[in-house]
Formats: sequence, C-alpha cells, structure tokens
Amino acid sequence: MALHITTIPCLSDNYAFLAVCSNTGVTALIDAPEAKPIKAELERQGLSVDVILLTHHHWDHIAGLDELNADADILGAQADVHRLPKLDRALEDGDTFKIGTSDVAVLNVSGHTIGHIAFHVPGSDAVFTGDSLMALGCGRLTEGTPEMMWESLQKLAALPPETRVYSGHEYTVSNGNFAKTVDPNNKALDARMNETLRLRGSNLPTVPSLLSLEHATNPFLRATSDDVKSHLGMQGASDVATFAEIRARKDAF
Repeated sequence: MALHITTIPCLSDNYAFLAVCSNTGVTALIDAPEAKPIKAELERQGLSVDVILLTHHHWDHIAGLDELNADADILGAQADVHRLPKLDRALEDGDTFKIGTSDVAVLNVSGHTIGHIAFHVPGSDAVFTGDSLMALGCGRLTEGTPEMMWESLQKLAALPPETRVYSGHEYTVSNGNFAKTVDPNNKALDARMNETLRLRGSNLPTVPSLLSLEHATNPFLRATSDDVKSHLGMQGASDVATFAEIRARKDAF
C-alpha cells in the first residue's frame, strides 16, 4: 500500500490516524483529539508530522493541536475556516492534494456539522470520515438535516467496497446494539457483533472497517432495505425518510 496507516486511540473513545507515505516518508496526521498518545506514537515510529488534516471543528478532533506544536501545514474545510485553527490551506469539495506520492480527494460530507469533510485516498483503499460515516453508525446531526447527511452517506457509500473506513470514534458496540433494534433479522450483523465484542474484549480497535461490511450491516446505509423498512412499519417510505426515522431512534436510544 502507498500509505502505512496507524490507528491511535485518544481521549476516552476518539481516534487519530497517522498516514505515512511508503515512498517518501511524508507523514500526515488526520485529526488531533489529544497530543500525548499522538506524540508517543510519533516517537515510537521515529516520525515527525508534515501535514495535519482536520475533518471538522469539534473540540475532540482538534484539542491536541496546540500541545503537539508540530511544524506542519494544517488543512481543513473552507466552510469551517472561521472556527478551525489557522489553516495553511482551506479545502472545498472536489479539491485534491498529495500525501507524498498518494493522491487525496476531498469530499464534502456535511450533516454532523456544516462543512465536515472526508479524505479519500484511492491508492490506499482508505477514506478518513471523522464523524460522518462511522463503524455501524453515523454522526449525530448537530447542524445538518437528514437530507444533507443522507446525501453525504450516499457519496461515501459509492466508493469501492474494498475501501477501509477510518472513522473518528470507538462507538461500534453501542452502535451495533442499536442496529439490532432496527435490523433484527440481519445475520451479517449478528456475525459482526460477535467479532466486535471479541475485538473490544481484547481492547483492540474496531476501526477501520470495510465499506462492504458497512453496506451489509450499518443501519444508516440500510435505510434502502425493504427488510428494515418493513420492521419500522415504513413500507413504501422514501430512503431519506427511513434514514431520518433511524437517526431519530438512535438519538433516543
């Protein structure tokens, strides 16, 4: 793979990611929830950060920046520029840049927040999604609408199925417990929950996850499913209306 990617647990349930170009050694940090574990991983690998990519402005994705004191370019969304740390480059949907020799595409995935972005690295089959598409879930709609988030999820869902989804939190157990309430007959979900509990029982991350597995088990992507609609009593409802109902139920779960 063109990028070597390391998952770094931060705070109580956040993740940051280091992405190192195998060809050049250029190192990117995706989100900065907490400095101490990020510094420890950089020291362990003998690395320094060249570029920091921010998915959105929430404190638990940027709080470690000042303490990191990294001599690195900071990239984030143009739409978030008024509430992010000072950016060296402001990005918009469709922009591209490189991490070493790897091409990175910027996707507007607003919904959790307005101006939330994701970073797709096709040459490494990776997408960094922050709090948009998550393992067995999606972010709460703190600013956007169901229609907005549904559009963002469909954009991510259209990526190749072998894409690994690097999302920002370890919420998979609770997300899976909720998923079983709206998709109770899903055998793939049962199998995934067994594996999730095994991983967490060994204190191992469930992130990244395969996009193909999200298609099969994530209730927010399965708003298109006749089985899910039937269980919710929403036969004939639009996909976005079904998504909105699932999101409302998750908020109250």
